[in-house]
Amino acid sequence: MSKNKELAEYIMDQLSDLGEIRNIPMMGGYIFYYKERIFGGIYENGFLVKITKASKKCMPDSIPETPYEGAKPMLPVTILEDRGALQTMVKEMYPELPERKSKKKKA
Repeated sequence: MSKNKELAEYIMDQLSDLGEIRNIPMMGGYIFYYKERIFGGIYENGFLVKITKASKKCMPDSIPETPYEGAKPMLPVTILEDRGALQTMVKEMYPELPERKSKKKKA
């Protein structure tokens, strides 16, 4: 099992009390959704979340980094072992996250 798959399973377990959490494999990593809004993902350098007021408040020690070339900076998750804090952060991030763009149907 890959390191990223193990990490994805661990994150899913840490967030399992929230419900409506899912992830999809993407280019060797994983993208994480809460209530169908993307909040973070697993990239080469670990689990990162979008920068929002809530994520900055919950992880004031986290220094933004770019998950891959050309991407917007994200925050490395520093509270992964703290199940309660992690769930609170994701819940508080939700209203700050953009809604998922609907895919345009081909004519």
